[in-house]
Amino acid sequence: MSISVVIPCYRSAATLPRLVPRIVDVLTAQGLAHEVILVVDGSPDNTWEVAAGLADTLPGVRAVRLSRNYGQHNALLAGIRLARHATTVTMDDDLQHLPEEIPALLAALSADVELVYGVPRLEEHGYLRSLASRSVKSAMGAGMKIDGASQISAFRAFHTYLRDAFEGLGTPDVNLDVALSWATTRAASVTIEMAEREEGTSNYTPKLLVRHALNMVIGYSTAPLRFVIYLGIACGLLGVALLTVILYEYFSDQIQVAGFTTLASMVAIFSSAQMVAIGVLGEYIGRIHSANAGRPSYVVRERSDVDAHPDLPDDGGVSAG
Repeated sequence: MSISVVIPCYRSAATLPRLVPRIVDVLTAQGLAHEVILVVDGSPDNTWEVAAGLADTLPGVRAVRLSRNYGQHNALLAGIRLARHATTVTMDDDLQHLPEEIPALLAALSADVELVYGVPRLEEHGYLRSLASRSVKSAMGAGMKIDGASQISAFRAFHTYLRDAFEGLGTPDVNLDVALSWATTRAASVTIEMAEREEGTSNYTPKLLVRHALNMVIGYSTAPLRFVIYLGIACGLLGVALLTVILYEYFSDQIQVAGFTTLASMVAIFSSAQMVAIGVLGEYIGRIHSANAGRPSYVVRERSDVDAHPDLPDDGGVSAG
């Protein structure tokens, strides 16, 4: 087995010098051919200099620098497309994902299990953050019909050939787990230990998680369009019910004054339904426009390995996906 470890890096200059040598030591001790791909996602600090330095000093370490901050999943996509080995592992850069747990993920992979997620034994975040994360994953699983969505995590191991399923993915709104669900349903999870965050705070606040879920569902599913249809049907049934009540009260002489309240309520209900429908359709039209405009998932600014490996295509340090 040969392993490519892909790590999206953002404000991780302090953690990478401790993380990467541990990964190299673990994989070397296992006797595995390996590489570690550090994808610096437009970090404003000196993360690129640290990553490039590690690539110069540690065997099998490669550094890739994106032109700006594209987001975690876009950075992962860039690294996965550069992976050279048969198995790919993705993990975070904050030392919460323990390199010593990588063999547990690899042991769960087989011909029948193509994708493995590392699920923490204990929740690593606060109650509200964990509740929001579980809610988002449950909604994703129900709305997008992704089996085992509640077990999804950023600590993954999968057969690299699965990336062929999203070879043509070139939109700015990337979600790796949805893309992997296109490739396989043979996924599993293993329970792992996770460490406490040593540096900084998580960028995934409950608000950002909800926004991420909305972007993901609208970008990869037609469920919101079906919801608009159901909403329209529900509003129509409500309108029929209100009309029935009004006609009954009219013919039974119960209406003393023209029903302003009823009229205002109906206008509010239907106006709300129309605004929701227009908003959802507008999101889809906007995403179609972005896709047709050719907006890339990422742009590679420079790579540490092009000059060191003459057999690699030299694209001038710039490539897009």
